Amino acid sequence: MITVSWDDPVVRTRLAAIRKRAPFVYGLTNYVAATLSANVLLAVGAAPAIGSAPGWPATFGRGAAAVWVNTAALMASSIQDLLETVRGARDSGVPWVLDPVAFGAGCAEYDGLVRQLLDFSPSVIRGNASELMALAGADARGKGVESTQGSHDAIPHIQTLSHRTGAVVAVSGATDYIVSGASLFAVKGGDVRLTRVTGAGCALGALVAAFLPVSETVVEGTCAAHAVYAAAAERAGARTVGTGAFGVALLDELSMLAGLQ
Repeated sequence: MITVSWDDPVVRTRLAAIRKRAPFVYGLTNYVAATLSANVLLAVGAAPAIGSAPGWPATFGRGAAAVWVNTAALMASSIQDLLETVRGARDSGVPWVLDPVAFGAGCAEYDGLVRQLLDFSPSVIRGNASELMALAGADARGKGVESTQGSHDAIPHIQTLSHRTGAVVAVSGATDYIVSGASLFAVKGGDVRLTRVTGAGCALGALVAAFLPVSETVVEGTCAAHAVYAAAAERAGARTVGTGAFGVALLDELSMLAGLQ
């Protein structure tokens, strides 16, 4: 297992590259998380667009530097919107991130729609332990959108999922774990209040997408995004009391790490 952190020069280099290149990152996500996701991307210097206005999924799926699809976008977008987006990304060689929110929570129709997206070769699959364990075939029902499993428990299951799909698979928790084939990476740090800020996990999926076009490999970009997010959360946690102040400080710390204060 390899531990990755903000202290790694490659992590800082990739974050600086986002600031320099301002990659266009297109996402379909749920309306609960959209604002925080956009603000996280802006904080590090990326250029986000979110939503499924007419023509956007097909056009932006092909034309963005990276794409992320949070499947809770089905609150407001159609499955056709999601499929058009990921089809465009796959066919154009655009890296894309799948966040299977609440997969395995007991909604068979929803789970079936999520599984369709796996046919379009996601570059990264990112979620909590319950979601990813269920997607790998384990009996691991979450509590709505929240995990009932620890991230360490998910390691063998995300390894299975990575081998099955060819994707880099990343699970969030007290320690984040990222798997690419036989390689396992760990990112420590963060703050427990990430679990108490609406959309914080969803926003991490957006951040992962922003790192992909500026990184040499998918796993490098995924690890770097998790390391930056953990460092920002840890710094935000050290200087705040309460959840609301933490949420604002998280954006401040991301922007300061990126040199955009």
